[in-house]
Amino acid sequence: MKAAIVGVGFMGWIHYLAYQRSQFAELVGFATRDPSKQAGDWRSIEGNFGPPGEQIDISGMHVSGDMDDLLSDDSIELIDICLPPHLHAAAIESCLEAGKFVLCEKPMTLDSGSAYRLVDRATNNRLMIGHILPFMPEFRFLVDVAEDRRYGNAIAGRFQRTIGPPDWIPDFYDLHRVGGPLIDLQVHDAHLIRLLFGMPSGIHTVHHCRGDVPSRYETLLQYSTTDEHTPPVVSVAGGVINSPARGFSHGYEVSFDDATVRFEFAAYADETTDTIPVTIMHRDGRVERPELGSSDPVDAFVDEIDAAANVLSGGPMHPALDPTSAADALRICEMQMPSDASAIHG
Repeated sequence: MKAAIVGVGFMGWIHYLAYQRSQFAELVGFATRDPSKQAGDWRSIEGNFGPPGEQIDISGMHVSGDMDDLLSDDSIELIDICLPPHLHAAAIESCLEAGKFVLCEKPMTLDSGSAYRLVDRATNNRLMIGHILPFMPEFRFLVDVAEDRRYGNAIAGRFQRTIGPPDWIPDFYDLHRVGGPLIDLQVHDAHLIRLLFGMPSGIHTVHHCRGDVPSRYETLLQYSTTDEHTPPVVSVAGGVINSPARGFSHGYEVSFDDATVRFEFAAYADETTDTIPVTIMHRDGRVERPELGSSDPVDAFVDEIDAAANVLSGGPMHPALDPTSAADALRICEMQMPSDASAIHG
């Protein structure tokens, strides 16, 4: 698969590193408006994981300041969109019109309506959305055990994702540019919940808000009763705390008929971390901590890109890349937006 990246920021850099490790995908070009980055100087890039940017070798690559220039290159099969979120919808639409395959970083768009319209326009598996959690070992394990039902049906789940003040993201609380904590941050867990439990029939959320945008939230998702199963008990929490002391934390506890699976990770401003590795608490009292392989987060992006390459070679759509699930995740986030009865402004 020959691919080109559009947008050279932190995620563009991480995707670049993943292409260097992939055996099935080749990065043949990129587009950025920054002249220094066009010349291969990516040393200004920094993020919350992975190495800082470097000077890269651009020899033989199609380098441009304009995405349309890449769209006219017939040798490029897939456009990898790593632009700011408010530019995703228009970029996806242009790529589909040009007949390219698309891998777009989350969130797919900033609202579910435009996301579902793009799903309707995409044919032949040409649109894929990069929700990375199901490719990370700790979360891939959870998705795998839910799919093969080795511990029975999923009956309950609790998820959390919290960050310190996101000062590195301009316009973070702008619903029209980034989307705030629900659309930019919690969409990860909404997507995972969608894969594990399906779409909820209702949602009840309590918020703290910054203006009209939720900054902290606790949500209970409601599922309809069926003749075969009692509805699962599912909740999700997180947002932004008013201190940089805890830069990031996420985790889950999911119960199945015969076991409960738990994982937590937190990173602090003093460069220390806390981890509860994936732990399986079996119904018979056994405790198991499986070996899950590489802990390098870039490797998850390699797996994501390789899954996209498999689609281009005629393979099935990977469930984690399915744009319908990505649109559903946005809808779950929208269902958590505040009402007068559940929002606390401050």
